[in-house]
Amino acid sequence: MLKADLRKKYMQKRKALSTDEAFFLSERIFENLIKYFKPSIGQKIHIFLPIEKFKEIDTRTFVQYCLEQGIRIFVPKVVGERLISVEIFPDTKFETSSWGISEPVSNQDSGEQDFNFVITPVLYCDPMGNRVGYGKGFYDGFFQSLPLVTKKIGVNYFSPDELIDDTWENDIALDYLVTPAEVLSFFTGEGV
Repeated sequence: MLKADLRKKYMQKRKALSTDEAFFLSERIFENLIKYFKPSIGQKIHIFLPIEKFKEIDTRTFVQYCLEQGIRIFVPKVVGERLISVEIFPDTKFETSSWGISEPVSNQDSGEQDFNFVITPVLYCDPMGNRVGYGKGFYDGFFQSLPLVTKKIGVNYFSPDELIDDTWENDIALDYLVTPAEVLSFFTGEGV
């Protein structure tokens, strides 16, 4: 199926979720992520903050968990045409962007590239780890700037079932996908 068709299909599936369902599924996703990846004190995690109007996975409880556990948290912020990483702390001040994303007020790029995990939103991920997002390409560019060993983890309400037919050579696939039901590794193509 083409990315544009998958984007439309999965935006509609997300929209059909109630607020309670989306919150419950988000909690299950992060329970699976913590159980499998065991984030620990001193690690560095880059994670998105949700666009609520698009019913993105709610990452806020996980972010709070990390801050309480001494795990360093970095969030993306679009400045111009670039995605930068801003480290956040319990007292970080936020504002809402034109996309409806809660972002740190600061435009100070941490310069950090040595993340243990980069947790990325996806509208859809296929059985090969290929992603469908909003089509802006911010994460492909961001992934290209990171060391190859960085674990790229997608989170999604839905498990993969159909292939993306129009991938490009510059598309960067995920290493893992975490859903409410499973953790998939694309190194082997099998669940873990």
